[in-house]
Amino acid sequence: MRTEEFDYRLPEELIALRPLRPRRASRLLVAQGDAIADSHVGDLGAWLRPGDLLVFNDTKVIPARLRGVRRRAGGGEVVVEATLLAPGEGGAWRALARPGRRLAPGDRIDFGAGLVAEVVAKEGAEIELAFALAGRAFDRALARAGEMPLPPYIAARRAAEPGDRRAYQTVFAARPGAVAAPTAALHFDRVLLADLEARGIRSVRVTLHVGAGTFLPVTAEEIEGHRMHSERGEIGAAATAAIRETMAAGGRVIPVGTTALRVLETAATGPRQIAPWSGETEIFIRPGYAFRVADGLMTNFHLPRSTLMMLVSAMMGVERIRRIYAHAIAGRYRFFSYGDASLLLPRG
Repeated sequence: MRTEEFDYRLPEELIALRPLRPRRASRLLVAQGDAIADSHVGDLGAWLRPGDLLVFNDTKVIPARLRGVRRRAGGGEVVVEATLLAPGEGGAWRALARPGRRLAPGDRIDFGAGLVAEVVAKEGAEIELAFALAGRAFDRALARAGEMPLPPYIAARRAAEPGDRRAYQTVFAARPGAVAAPTAALHFDRVLLADLEARGIRSVRVTLHVGAGTFLPVTAEEIEGHRMHSERGEIGAAATAAIRETMAAGGRVIPVGTTALRVLETAATGPRQIAPWSGETEIFIRPGYAFRVADGLMTNFHLPRSTLMMLVSAMMGVERIRRIYAHAIAGRYRFFSYGDASLLLPRG
């Protein structure tokens, strides 16, 4: 398929720059089969059934955006912005850096708060940083020096604010390692979680440490030519058992967010079968994919020409997704990470 088939035009004013309060106040577009309805996230329980199982991603976003100064003998000072991507061997980190062309292996960058790193490798705009601190000392320094890595379409319009430390984090975030939030889960608060539990709707947690590649557009003309970014994840025995029980009892397994869905489908061992899993996944879900575990998906509205647009098109069908997005734009839904949500149920 051609990448341009997953494009659409979005009025810039529909890009949400800040979240609503309370979290459950966001709107919810519900697509059941061919039917589309307008609702609110706070009413999610009314659209689900007792015995359904929600799957959340419990990754925790780290303050991965750093600003520092490169100092080199005879080379003067250069202000550097680095976004950590993923840990490497021996405590090193892969990072995107600007201006990458001004950096070279051997350079030292002082990010403040005692956080100093040496550039040990470079490939284009991506560098590898070896930090002088490790373990809890590194975590404490990063918490002081770093900023929340807001998505590019927000960061281009406003700077990170103190409130983003809380807003760009789910209420059940537990395992540090993501450089982007599992944004569909940002809509959940304690009130909504309690309401869902009271209705007999259960939940489990999986982990996928979301990488910056989630925001990259597909540049290949044909989607089959796109190479997915790799992300680290895990699903444990308890979550696996709950999913099996739900499927056996006729309940629906509904991941909250595309990252939770990618864990489920990576861990699937066959149709309606799943096993514990830990590792890295590069799974590329696109039209024609046969879902093995997920019966639906709660997700935000995604960037044009992105792998996530291809994923939701695989879930609902290309033509249905076009109608859903046209409805959302006409209805002035708020788009992307801090925006509104959709509940996609292909079989109604």
